[in-house]
Amino acid sequence: MKVLVTGGAGYIGSHTVVELMAHGHETIIADNFVNSSPEVLARLKQITGREVELHQIDLTNLDATTKLIAKLKPEATIHFAALKAVGESVAEPLRYYRNNLYCLLNVTQAIKAATLPTKHFVFSSSATVYGNPEHVPITENMPLSTTNPYGATKLIGEMILRDLAIADPSWQLTILRYFNPVGAHLSGLIGESPAGLPSNIMPYVSQVAVGKLKQLPVFGDDYDTPDGTGVRDYLHVVDLAKAHVKAVEANNDKPVVTYNLGTGQGYSVLELVKAFEEASRKTIPYQIVDRRPGDIGTCYADPTKANVELGWKATKTLKDMCEDAWRWQQKNPYGY
Repeated sequence: MKVLVTGGAGYIGSHTVVELMAHGHETIIADNFVNSSPEVLARLKQITGREVELHQIDLTNLDATTKLIAKLKPEATIHFAALKAVGESVAEPLRYYRNNLYCLLNVTQAIKAATLPTKHFVFSSSATVYGNPEHVPITENMPLSTTNPYGATKLIGEMILRDLAIADPSWQLTILRYFNPVGAHLSGLIGESPAGLPSNIMPYVSQVAVGKLKQLPVFGDDYDTPDGTGVRDYLHVVDLAKAHVKAVEANNDKPVVTYNLGTGQGYSVLELVKAFEEASRKTIPYQIVDRRPGDIGTCYADPTKANVELGWKATKTLKDMCEDAWRWQQKNPYGY
């Protein structure tokens, strides 16, 4: 199958490209390198043994996007291209709405205009669409809301796709709601390489361990959790990537389906820090600071639906996640 991966040079995208190619899919990347590096292409070749076709493009440009998809005629598209930092979205909401929604609208409009025989589209969504959940574990049918602009762009994106499915049932739309992707490829060649100060916990912890940063800020210790710090469902990025392959290969009998992707197990920030200290044999200094705007106390998935319908289940442990993240950071102390 010919699969277009938008944002395919990014953290999750690059790992998904590896898994797609391992399953024999012709894989093409569209990326503008705002949150990624061209170096990823060389690393992907080292891992897969093959060149990966790349198109450098700004997907907020409708004309360019339309021409690219008309030329490529993908059988499926996995749409990662988006800005993704919660804190940054609070500070720069207009940038997030413009980028994330224009990219989604332009790619889907271009697929429609190309009159492709199959309109199979996999959307990278997020557990942030559950807002501050009423209870955990979180199931797909729980009420949706947002606590930050990043989450709002994902929720609006989902609404767009559901309306699209009603208007044109020939689409095969899969919405994947990620919980907290962490870790790296076993080779240590690709991993999470944030530009500037990390907004996610694992790269921050990794950079403290490698000596690039002095200490980890822990945002709040007064949540209603066992140790007061936020609890999250951490998911190995390779497990997450494999779920995208399952989604691309699935033949759904509905125009739109939605799945939670997580382990179903929540860990606190301090539990993650301890696990990383054990994996790296380094001490991670940390300081408790004020809560971060838009954050919630506890968030972890009920992944049963993905287990049953996609035949997918996360297999890697928190220990695996920390060891693989540390291997990546040691080999690439300053990222790509």
